[in-house]
Amino acid sequence: MVIGAGPAGENVVDRAVRGGLSAAIVESELAGGECSYWACIPSKALLRPVELHAAAERVPGLSVGRIDAAAVLARRDEAVSNYDDGGQAKWIASVPATLVRGKARLDGPKRVAVGDRVLVARHAVVLGTGTGALIPDVPGLAEAKPWTNREATGVKSVPRRLVVLGGGVVACEMGQALHALGATETTLLVRGGSLLPRNEPFAGEAVEKALRESGIDVRLRADVTRVERPVEGGPVTVHLGDGSTVEADEILVATGRTPNTTGIGLPSVGLPEGKYVEVDDSLRAKDVPEGWLYVVGDANGRNLLTHMGKYQARVCGDVIVARARGDKEDDGPWSSLRAGADGRGAPQVVFTDPQVAAAGLTAAQARERGHTIRVVEYELPSVSGAYLRADGPGKASAVVDEDRRVLLGVTFVGSEVAELLHAGTVAVTAEVPLERLWHAVPSYPTVSEVWLRLLEAYGL
Repeated sequence: MVIGAGPAGENVVDRAVRGGLSAAIVESELAGGECSYWACIPSKALLRPVELHAAAERVPGLSVGRIDAAAVLARRDEAVSNYDDGGQAKWIASVPATLVRGKARLDGPKRVAVGDRVLVARHAVVLGTGTGALIPDVPGLAEAKPWTNREATGVKSVPRRLVVLGGGVVACEMGQALHALGATETTLLVRGGSLLPRNEPFAGEAVEKALRESGIDVRLRADVTRVERPVEGGPVTVHLGDGSTVEADEILVATGRTPNTTGIGLPSVGLPEGKYVEVDDSLRAKDVPEGWLYVVGDANGRNLLTHMGKYQARVCGDVIVARARGDKEDDGPWSSLRAGADGRGAPQVVFTDPQVAAAGLTAAQARERGHTIRVVEYELPSVSGAYLRADGPGKASAVVDEDRRVLLGVTFVGSEVAELLHAGTVAVTAEVPLERLWHAVPSYPTVSEVWLRLLEAYGL
């Protein structure tokens, strides 16, 4: 039994049925979840034309016109199936699994209540309820009815004046996208001193520079003290700690996420509400007797990334099948039934222009964990493939564990560097020795030649 038919929940069902179990999945909104309709898919549909437009402008000999915002929004609607989950429901039926519509809550061990119905699981219940946007406790902010990622990615009419609270991925991506699509007066109010603070510092600096050059007003260390919107649907005024104000047509809050674990019956099994549910590496919830409850995806707080939630779900589904069969957990095959990649540093791409693609640990994280490291860097424009594509500024960096001579992390910043990342993810996750990585020869002239340059910069 799975609660939440987002990407993580759907993958649990798929793996469990593949292993010979029957499965049901409960969803109160759209089958497919946040990623399919309000996050990953629509945001990237909005960002892709912006990225291509910027890339084309950098190539000599091309004449670039204006972005057709209406056409972009229409393609976004197509990408989200016009907010119709019929295709997802059909896929769930094909697994085959049972889709139950309604709000689910735990009702004791292995029991899930959906309205007046009580469903009882034979082997396990899996929570895949995800997260929701966090609205900070700023006076007047909630009353101003701010946008979250849902309103931003689902926009029907782009406001001329937009103020964004936050400096993370959603703030940078949607600020840039909506600015290019018509929000000519866009202001980013960032509480901290940098953008993308979880990445290498040069990544946030590059994105900040690009946003400023495009005309976005980026204000670091901005302390929002009060928000006013006297008339519903009217202008919003943001008051700052320095006494200044920003007026806009809409305000987008992108300051973090909070787990959707309230109102789903966790107290009935001895767990607190409103917090991430702690799990072990088999995704089984800790402190729940008999070990029948599992949590995958954002709700466990390990990695708030769709691809990592799906990875956890595949592990979780296989674990549930193995335990249902009575497999001994000290057997060799069990070594693969652990979500070990979570602790190595998950790969992530920020789809701004320039893109930021990173896998593994940053230099600061590696030092905090006690590693002896060396950081090597290389400017992307010096790579022939990047020059020929007129990619513009960019940089690559690698964090090397000096004791074992393996990569702990890599970061790429530049045009379309997302497609470089999986090679880095493989190298980091598989702990490929640098001496062996040296023999993985990149094609010439491609941007991937930066791998050779990084190894040369290291001294190989």
